[in-house]
Amino acid sequence: MTIDEELNVLDQQLRRLKIEYEIFFNNPTKRPPTDIEWKVTSLLRKFSDGSRMSFSQRFRYNEMAQRYAIQSDLWRKKMRIREEGYRRPQDAILSVQGVRDAGAHDQKHPVVYGVSRAAGVEEQPFTITCSDAQSEREKVESLFKALSEAKKKSGEKVAGNVDSFAAFVQKKTAEIRKQHKCDKVVYSVEVQDGQVKLKAKAKG
Repeated sequence: MTIDEELNVLDQQLRRLKIEYEIFFNNPTKRPPTDIEWKVTSLLRKFSDGSRMSFSQRFRYNEMAQRYAIQSDLWRKKMRIREEGYRRPQDAILSVQGVRDAGAHDQKHPVVYGVSRAAGVEEQPFTITCSDAQSEREKVESLFKALSEAKKKSGEKVAGNVDSFAAFVQKKTAEIRKQHKCDKVVYSVEVQDGQVKLKAKAKG
């Protein structure tokens, strides 16, 4: 099975898992879909380092990993409410609302292209290693796409276009290589205190 085929399976399993959890929370006699969730987390761990994937495949994987992290957090909260009972009025509301609120949860708590440690997979910012932005255009475009998507999710404006961004990366890479006498520069898209950050550091 190719990586694209396995990513298709992961996407299908994620959709199925969401449906099964909706059924579980609406049916007191239903068992939680632990077998499907095990398949999902196994696939997420398998591709977590991203070493065998292309940039487009990694971008797709990161989007699915983020989706799982958000939904998994909501499922855990609802599971605790189900086991311990409704202690506060908002607990009862959460139990009724279901996983379709995951989108609203996403806006309040943005996560950049990774999943939380609580979900069982290491959190990983979107990163690339660059030595020459002109000859590594695909990498730069992937970084711009990741940065733009992260900014949109956190409600920030996306400034400029991919060409101006590539020029910036080319200039910044040259500056860091000269300053630190290194061959490559690692760029990463991260979220800190609700704000999207583009970070760059020297790599030997």
